[in-house]
Amino acid sequence: MANSLAHTKWVCKYHIVFTPKYRRKIIYNQLRADIQKDIKDLCKWKGVEIIEGHMMPDHIHLLLSIPPKHNISSFMGYLKGKTATMIFEKHGNLKYKFGNKHFWSTGYYVSTVGLNEATIAKYIRDQEKQDLIEDKLTTKEYQDPFKG
Repeated sequence: MANSLAHTKWVCKYHIVFTPKYRRKIIYNQLRADIQKDIKDLCKWKGVEIIEGHMMPDHIHLLLSIPPKHNISSFMGYLKGKTATMIFEKHGNLKYKFGNKHFWSTGYYVSTVGLNEATIAKYIRDQEKQDLIEDKLTTKEYQDPFKG
């Protein structure tokens, strides 16, 4: 369904993935809840709809509907910059691990979503399940080659 602005009908959906600096597995417990709330608030303030989202310990998947009045690069700079500031305000101890105001790694992955929105939403929803399945498949025990 197309959204509308004053003189525009639009459907602009993006699949975005971004990671904490050094891809640290840090997104869990209270930090996870805070990041989730901050992202929801920031998207709401900019008029961006979160269609689907999922947080893994070392990265975040979002399926967003972003109005054409915002370009994706500026929006991601805003989202990552503001969330980093909000994270360091609530979790001051992270400054020692990441340096001041540098929570997210440089860059992000983005792809436009056309008619395969349902496929991408399902992929984001099932991301953690797939990782758990792969972990269970690769739990074979390795023998130490240096033992007699």
